[in-house]
Amino acid sequence: MEKKKVLISRIFPELAADLLEKSGFDITAWEKDRPMTQEELIHQAKNHNALFCTVTDKIDKKFLTACSHLDLISQFAVGYDNIDIAEATKLGIPVGYTPGAMSDATADTAFGLMIVTARKMLYLHKSIINNKWSYFNPVANLGVELKNKTLGIYGLGRIGLEMAERCKGAYNMEIIYHNRKPNFLIAKKVNAEFVSFDDLLKKSDIVSVHCSLNKETEGIFNRKVFNRMKKTAIFINTSRGLVHNELDLIDALNSGEIWGAGLDVTNPEPMQSDNPLLSMENVAVVPHIGSGTFEARNEMARLTARNIIEFYKNHHVPHLVNPEVMS
Repeated sequence: MEKKKVLISRIFPELAADLLEKSGFDITAWEKDRPMTQEELIHQAKNHNALFCTVTDKIDKKFLTACSHLDLISQFAVGYDNIDIAEATKLGIPVGYTPGAMSDATADTAFGLMIVTARKMLYLHKSIINNKWSYFNPVANLGVELKNKTLGIYGLGRIGLEMAERCKGAYNMEIIYHNRKPNFLIAKKVNAEFVSFDDLLKKSDIVSVHCSLNKETEGIFNRKVFNRMKKTAIFINTSRGLVHNELDLIDALNSGEIWGAGLDVTNPEPMQSDNPLLSMENVAVVPHIGSGTFEARNEMARLTARNIIEFYKNHHVPHLVNPEVMS
């Protein structure tokens, strides 16, 4: 049988290509130190059977119409908001993803952002670089303690659970959460209480966002929402930047509507170096490093490759976004 051709859209961990080559696939890997343009991606994908891609690849109706021949799209990510799932399903193209691979790494990022925001660590680190560490001032640069506070999880899934477990274990936090519907099985593990969105905002000392990006969640954390949070609250977002309105967040911080923010994702992304958030003492921003560990990225590579291997070997995609295409 003719070898199936797989296009790998980026420089990924070598594990992925090794697994695919050992399983008999013909690999084309993009080797330039930049993402492909959509035109380049379409041009390359036209000559391949399957696509190994990631969240910054634009897999919209234009791409899918041009590459409707694809047998499979396997995404190196837990999110898939860059892919027009409805159109892929209409064309009969299965879409794989990598749930669970980055839960620990992303929860560590959220937990770390919470701590460095609460104690203004990034801002104070920059003050040393700018030669502003002088005498001891007992009332300057004060942060807040986290013990016995209330953590509000917006989107209690795998990553939200890991964040909740860290906060409960380290700081004895009370855990509340809001989802579209209660997730009692997961919530039971941390004794989390399901509350309305309004109660989540009113009661939480820390609001940590772990939802997927969709029409319902895009821009949900806006001026009105920040105004309903505690003035002492810390906002943490490690999901997608489009979940929060960045101008409204800046206004909320400047006006004291909330106390601080820790962001692994921004809106837009990447963030410009003159963004006012970067100079605020009660804000910590990192450049979308949520899954940025050797362990997480290798596991993501393994799962993405396995989706392709299992599809061709057993007509089964272990982690499938749109299972209806396989029925």
